[in-house]
Amino acid sequence: MADRPVLVLASGSPRRLALLAQVGIAPDRLMPADVDETPGRRELPRTLARRLARTKAEVALSRLAGEGVADALVLAADTVVAVGRRILPKAETFEEAEDCLALLSGRAHRVFTAVCLAGPRGVRERLVDTRVRFKRLSRSEMDAYLATGEWQGKAGGYAIQGFAGGFVVNLVGSYQSVVGLPLAETLGLLEGAGYPVRAGWTGGTAP
Repeated sequence: MADRPVLVLASGSPRRLALLAQVGIAPDRLMPADVDETPGRRELPRTLARRLARTKAEVALSRLAGEGVADALVLAADTVVAVGRRILPKAETFEEAEDCLALLSGRAHRVFTAVCLAGPRGVRERLVDTRVRFKRLSRSEMDAYLATGEWQGKAGGYAIQGFAGGFVVNLVGSYQSVVGLPLAETLGLLEGAGYPVRAGWTGGTAP
């Protein structure tokens, strides 16, 4: 569709790309935004997710403006895992991932994913709150998961779409949001901004 808005994804996440592809959307450009993700003092998990998603969108918009692009839609998202008010890291070390698994074992936690869409019509946001409960993990289960390395860079030290999906005994909310991008809310934002979200469905085949 030649006259549709240019869509820029302010992320390089293969998970978010795969989720968009699932509903027939392919961003025109990827523009990962490198921002400081350190939580502020006493910052709540939901507030952090919203702030980071908006900041990523603003960084990408600024770069586009420097290129003379003024009418693109910029889609950004951020996912935060929390136990109560405690924000878990995006695990980068074995020790961080191990601490996350120990904390999540046998208990419920919340996953907040904020989605921000910025463009000529302004900025719109959505926040999705999903509750996830893990089974009680044995030492051997934790060791086996840590050995996979799939926890690297993942909020809360796990990837629900991977091996850690076997730890989940209950989920209330959006599975796609835990993966990294709530699809219903994202499509709603895009459609509200004039993006033809179902243009890629023609001729598609259901799995």
